[in-house]
Amino acid sequence: MTNHIPLKQVWPEEFAQRYVEKGYWDNQCFGELLAQRAQQFANRPAVIGGETRWTYQDLHQKASAIAAGLLQLGLTRGARVLVQLPNIPEFISVVFALFRAGMVPIYALPAHRITELEHFANQAPADAYVCADQFEGFDYRVLARQLQERCPQVQHIIVVGQAEEFTSIASIEDTGSTTTPVPNGVAAATDVAFLQISGGSTGLSKLIPRTHNDYIYTLRESANICGLSPASIFLAALPIAHNFPMSSPGFLGTLYAGGCVVLSPSAEPETCFALIEKHQATFSSLVPPLLLMWLEFAPNSQHDISSLKTMQVGGAKLIPEVAKRVKPVLGIQLQQVFGMAEGLVNYTRLDDDEHTIITTQGRPISPDDEIRIVDDQDQPVAQGAVGHLLTRGPYTLRAYHNNPAANARSFTADGFYRTGDIVQLTDKGYLIVQGRANDHINRAGEKISAEEIEDHLLAHPALFDAAVVSVPDEYLGERSCAFLIVKNNEIKPRAIEIKRWIRERGLAEFKVPDQVVFVDSFDTTAAGKVSRKQLRAQLSQSLQQNHD
Repeated sequence: MTNHIPLKQVWPEEFAQRYVEKGYWDNQCFGELLAQRAQQFANRPAVIGGETRWTYQDLHQKASAIAAGLLQLGLTRGARVLVQLPNIPEFISVVFALFRAGMVPIYALPAHRITELEHFANQAPADAYVCADQFEGFDYRVLARQLQERCPQVQHIIVVGQAEEFTSIASIEDTGSTTTPVPNGVAAATDVAFLQISGGSTGLSKLIPRTHNDYIYTLRESANICGLSPASIFLAALPIAHNFPMSSPGFLGTLYAGGCVVLSPSAEPETCFALIEKHQATFSSLVPPLLLMWLEFAPNSQHDISSLKTMQVGGAKLIPEVAKRVKPVLGIQLQQVFGMAEGLVNYTRLDDDEHTIITTQGRPISPDDEIRIVDDQDQPVAQGAVGHLLTRGPYTLRAYHNNPAANARSFTADGFYRTGDIVQLTDKGYLIVQGRANDHINRAGEKISAEEIEDHLLAHPALFDAAVVSVPDEYLGERSCAFLIVKNNEIKPRAIEIKRWIRERGLAEFKVPDQVVFVDSFDTTAAGKVSRKQLRAQLSQSLQQNHD
């Protein structure tokens, strides 16, 4: 087994000193955090998933036993462990066990397959892989065999459920429960706690190192901003390996506050509404496409979701036409969240005025979140102008893991991270997201925001969802194509009517979609976002077939 030196994410000394002096970093590790909560809230419910209910004491005992069992297996401090689990209680006990043992989880989403796993395992590199036996009809043990064949350094396969030839998590926990407990102080707060995956829409994901110090700071502030308490009950609808439902404030923020996490196997509204009613969930988080599904489902639902007080929406820009519907339809407070696994997180505040909540994506967590908005030449734009978002701060990374080429592209010489987002900063310090830099359409020199056009399209009474993408054009450079999902196929508008609708909204002619395509659904990325890349490929394939 490889003996790893614990990973570090290094901030320049003057910055690290400032973040400690200001109390942002409090030198606490995740293992210590859980031990504290187990003392404070021993018999309070911590995690509910299916028929499983764990108190804080249960979770702490399980995590400690699994940590001891992993060390007994031969893994050592600093080992990198690929974790691919759905929303089940064992996800939480396993990652806290890894924290406790000073090991580093690498989070993979349930939708990932061998191409992504091989990339993560080699990039880390990974020593072990933890998976479920099956989920949604897919057998992850088959994937485990492929992974070991391609990445022989992954020596240990640990399975939640029927392990077959591999090691079961139950046996790890049993071994650990009779083994000498893991001593305190195995991990340092300055160590990298885990590696997350980047949410970029092109190429294979980069690995993002997050330390105990910087991530726990975000949990503390997120729990405060979002008004969490021991009475808070979080419905985890999105895959909890994703940064948003993990920490904004997510399941980790809920556990930080002493609340309870209810795990849903799916974000489908029928499943989630039933769980909200049963467990009296007080808040949840969704990406915009799923929020649309909830908004359509709610008026005809028989479930009582009145316990739900707040809905965090992020992962992609929530456009105002949809944001306006949240309170009237669901009867709950909307909180917009704009953040990234690399660091910076922005929230609208619960006491913000309605206009701010509907039209902006929030303001940063920290007074030391530095925001710089620049033009294509890296020059600062005028106050209120649109530009590229750059940032640095006490929880924003300074380098991707083991990726010099990406680091050269993604960071300025003075340590600002290039987010790839196009934003506008209001005079009150709130960000309005225009979209991703590569979601903008350059049509004959005119820059068009895809999300601006989507906002207007979604105001059309016959449309359920819309995605606008750029398409290469021999004469214009790029043209726009609007992919549309209608609410009712029997009253589907014609393309010419859609174009007229945009014109009648008072937009410039160049913003009228050049092409309109009706589809039944959108393919999504593993993180649940609309895959614009797939939509472009779908259109290209259709054109090729017509040409043939």
